[in-house]
Amino acid sequence: MANAPSWSDKAIEIAGTKIHYTRAGKGTPLLVLHHDFGTPDRLPVYDQLAQSFDVIIPHFAGWGRSQRAEWMRSARDVAVMNQAILAELHAEKPVLLGLGFGGWIAAEMATMAPHAFSKLVLVGPMGLKPDEGYILDQAIISYIDYARAAFHEQKAFEAVYGNVSTDQLEAWDVAREMSFRIAWKPYMYSQTLPHLLSSAKTPSLIVWGEHDQIVPVSTARQWQKAVANAKIEIVKGSGHAVEMEKPAEFVKLITAYVAQK
Repeated sequence: MANAPSWSDKAIEIAGTKIHYTRAGKGTPLLVLHHDFGTPDRLPVYDQLAQSFDVIIPHFAGWGRSQRAEWMRSARDVAVMNQAILAELHAEKPVLLGLGFGGWIAAEMATMAPHAFSKLVLVGPMGLKPDEGYILDQAIISYIDYARAAFHEQKAFEAVYGNVSTDQLEAWDVAREMSFRIAWKPYMYSQTLPHLLSSAKTPSLIVWGEHDQIVPVSTARQWQKAVANAKIEIVKGSGHAVEMEKPAEFVKLITAYVAQK
């Protein structure tokens, strides 16, 4: 890629916990909140987003390279810690981009600070109990099969993860343990968030992969009803991990939406 962004890898202490994050680009801050199975440190979509934004990608406490916070027990705890990251980094009026589980975290953040964010983008978010179907239970399949389930086409999974390393398998195992610690009962949804979402005033885009096998695509309508002035975009030919399976289309959606007044 021409003018490839230069990524910095840093750590910051939040609530007594060492949080790892990567950062690149310039412009409007864009906080990327990752999936329940974590995120690779580098992805083509991150490089593309860094052409237009100041991209900040933290690893949640206990995921990736971030230290575990033994006291942390809820998605709202994760959200508060990410609010603190933005404050420490002086990231003003950022865009929140939440991926799957990270979409739930982004939504919690938007309810805490209704006017703090310029735009909210939720991609196949967890956090609401589906009216139809259910959120795929990662306890009943292996962690590698759960990651595979995020992709409609397995060649897209292989393009991202290749021959899956032992380190990656361990990272998925730890991510699954953290998911159970944070979002086990009820599994991957909040009983309070539906009541709080009406307070979120941030302009919002709901993005869903047409073939999402992890969170039913029909749930997009629930989010649209719950969040004021939310738009929906369904990405054809994609599974749950739209940003990894359809990165070019995804970046076009995000940049066009953020540019709208």
